[in-house]
Amino acid sequence: MQSYLPCSKTRHHILVRGIVQGVGFRPFVYKLATSLELAGFVFNSSSGVTIEVEGDASAIRTFIDSLKLHPPQLAEILDLTVSEIVPEGRKGFDILESREEPGEFALVSPDAGTCDACWRDFGDPSNRRFGYPFTNCTHCGPRYTIIRDIPYDRPKTTMSEFVMCKECSAEYGDPADRRFHAQPNACAVCGPSLCLVPSGASPDDCSFTGKDSLPPIRMARQLLREGKIVAVKGLGGFLLACDASNAAAAAELRRRKRRPDKPFALMARDLQAIKSICAVSPADEAALQHLRRPIVVLSRLSPEDAGGNNLPDVLAPGNNTLGIMLPYTPLHYLLFSDSPGSASEFTALVMTSGNLSEEPIVVSNADALQRLSSIADWFLLHNRDIATRVDDSVVRIFERRERVLRRSRGFVPLAIDLNIELNQVLAVGAELKNTFCLTRGRHAILSQHIGDLENYESMCFFGETLEKMKHLFQISPTAIAYDLHPDYRSTRMALDSGIDRRFAVQHHHAHIASCMAENHLRGKVIGVAMDGTGLGTDGTIWGGEFLVANLAGFERRGHLRTVPLPGGDAAIRQPWRMALSYLRDSFGSQIPEEIAFLKAVPGAQLNLVDTMISRHIQTVQTSSCGRLFDAVAALLGLGSEVTFEGQAAIALEMAVEPSVTDRYEYGLQQAEPIVVDLRQTVVAVVRDLARGRRPNEIAACFHNTLSAAIVEVCCCIRKSDGLDRVCLSGGVFQNQILLGLTARELRRLGFGVFLHALVPANDGGISLGQAVIANELLRRGD
Repeated sequence: MQSYLPCSKTRHHILVRGIVQGVGFRPFVYKLATSLELAGFVFNSSSGVTIEVEGDASAIRTFIDSLKLHPPQLAEILDLTVSEIVPEGRKGFDILESREEPGEFALVSPDAGTCDACWRDFGDPSNRRFGYPFTNCTHCGPRYTIIRDIPYDRPKTTMSEFVMCKECSAEYGDPADRRFHAQPNACAVCGPSLCLVPSGASPDDCSFTGKDSLPPIRMARQLLREGKIVAVKGLGGFLLACDASNAAAAAELRRRKRRPDKPFALMARDLQAIKSICAVSPADEAALQHLRRPIVVLSRLSPEDAGGNNLPDVLAPGNNTLGIMLPYTPLHYLLFSDSPGSASEFTALVMTSGNLSEEPIVVSNADALQRLSSIADWFLLHNRDIATRVDDSVVRIFERRERVLRRSRGFVPLAIDLNIELNQVLAVGAELKNTFCLTRGRHAILSQHIGDLENYESMCFFGETLEKMKHLFQISPTAIAYDLHPDYRSTRMALDSGIDRRFAVQHHHAHIASCMAENHLRGKVIGVAMDGTGLGTDGTIWGGEFLVANLAGFERRGHLRTVPLPGGDAAIRQPWRMALSYLRDSFGSQIPEEIAFLKAVPGAQLNLVDTMISRHIQTVQTSSCGRLFDAVAALLGLGSEVTFEGQAAIALEMAVEPSVTDRYEYGLQQAEPIVVDLRQTVVAVVRDLARGRRPNEIAACFHNTLSAAIVEVCCCIRKSDGLDRVCLSGGVFQNQILLGLTARELRRLGFGVFLHALVPANDGGISLGQAVIANELLRRGD
């Protein structure tokens, strides 16, 4: 715009959108403007941060460049618009009160782990926050888990009940202070405090008046050393802790939590402790130390390399990896020692979600004392409410890049910029590992990990989170997307939603669209969805799929040969059923009797399932790759029955001998669609078992075979369709060996290979795919 007055000074209006609230953005703007001698103001609004600056033109250019290039550490600027306006001759620079703008929305920052400066405060005996469990500033600490409404100001957070003391108020109002306008600002005098109570206590027994946190913390450490299980209230919910080196304590936690096999998450005090038990690459190190502080899946050191820090197998039975994180609050740090200057009392602590089996993580003190009383011996509580429950996130490094396996604390509600304009759509996700997705503007906002929608509590979690996100982001969906499967609870919720524009999305098309969306792909791609189960358009259960897909639709151009899935969910819990199904498919009625796992299954059960398969009773045909992994794992004796989804497949991956490079034969039926026939593979596996080949060599051979088959089908589709971009998605591609083999070979052959990083390859990413498909169909007028 043209300036209206002949003035040497200019004035600009700047609107900044993105993660710009709750991250110290206004103090940053204040300091920057005053350092450049610019006048004006800044305030939070429902749409972001509004700035007006007046002064020398070159100083304003420097100001804008600094905003773009050097924003606060937690900020993420998605859009910055600048317009020149009439100078007013204003003096000084001010931070104004926040303003609500009906219909507008601002993005909300995820929680962040403690920053370096706050760690220094926490560990400095001369600092008034020495040893204070809730130390934070504008660069770190809780955000999403304490926010009740926007704009992000203290009265709209769960910190509202804590009145800042004189010193904290001074920091909060001092533009030169790191805690200037830090909404969770607090200290031992005025902030949240701790209470330690035994199981059986009531909320009335809790006293949060103590300013000294060390007595309850020291007692908690003593209890952990004694092998007790302590429920610890954290940022997004409760964690159940015990000494990771105490096998009996970990086993007891498994028994009480009814979680016999699934690996526990661990926490270690520092990187040095993690390196004493796991191999840590530079990329792993960056992920561990990032302010998101996720659980990072790491390769476990051999007992010889781990020396005296060899942790018991009960932590992750049968796994050669551990999921481990660093403390993300001072409270967690205190569970290891009083301060950085004192030795850690534990190599690592088990830190598993504080919930009953398959229920959402517990967040309130009252609920914890009631619902976790059968698990925890003691409760370490604090008196800051958790407004939103959020589990810990899980990531793994693949090809030196962080890949999200469970997207929650630290990531949510960070919006994913899809670089296209979107309608306001709700996608409700899948049945397992559920997330939902809301779209607005060009943003996709995924919920935190909701979990398996198996019970009333999970559905309530879904509902409460959905209402909160719709409110925070001012989204009123006009269309809804859901899975094709009519029995998914998410599907039934969508059909009961009252939203008229509905889009039923095939499960594996959603997987591929999800991968396309986060990689900003348009047009057609080859989509390889290797997954557990999803209802296909032909009524069978798909899961080993080759699609030619765009965001509007797909053609099924290939799949794994279908076999009977005997007993539905029972076949998932009992992989031996799928092994029997594959044996029947491969050998007919002449199954070799010497196969070991057949002898381990009671004869009556074996005969019953055999009859189901042969007579097609309570069976449905499936091309599921996940079930194929189950079958081969069972054949190798790696798990005839499982207690969590993917257990057998993980065991098969863990068994692989990397030096083995040969593979088995397989068939490729050049039909429409192409069928990958693995009967020769299954026969070869049985033959190798009979001749005594080691299971880890067979497991490697199987991975090599499946990868080769996937690559060959992609080559066939490229030949017929001229496509050379491949999206690899689905939970099976969490398998690092299969993913690595397949991606490398595809690239060697000239394909462009696209993987997940921002959202999970598993069903946790489904909702993003559903959302972009619905948006594309709306755009096309469907």
